[in-house]
Amino acid sequence: MRSNEKLSPRLLNFSVQVLKFLGEVRTYRETDVIKYQLSRSATSIGANYEESQSSSKPEFKLRIRICIREALETKYWLTICKELKIGDEVLVSKLIDENIQLVKILRAIYKKTSN
Repeated sequence: MRSNEKLSPRLLNFSVQVLKFLGEVRTYRETDVIKYQLSRSATSIGANYEESQSSSKPEFKLRIRICIREALETKYWLTICKELKIGDEVLVSKLIDENIQLVKILRAIYKKTSN
């Protein structure tokens, strides 16, 4: 199985899990920005990865870099949720762990395309 066939569904699942998590978070003025930014960055990872699949090599590298950048931003917002105890703490920790694994995978892809 090609890596895309494994990574695409994993990125989609991650986005869906983040959106489900955010659906359970109560909306307050203070959490609005967190919910908006986290939903935007988390879904952007998979969207940019999908777009990379039909790109030239330079565009592919650029899209993977964007995926990494969005994944790092996602980790930032998830860490804020963890620190402020927003939402289910166990779920937030699982999302952070998955995010870290995705960053490692994306960095490996980027490194491979840079050689």
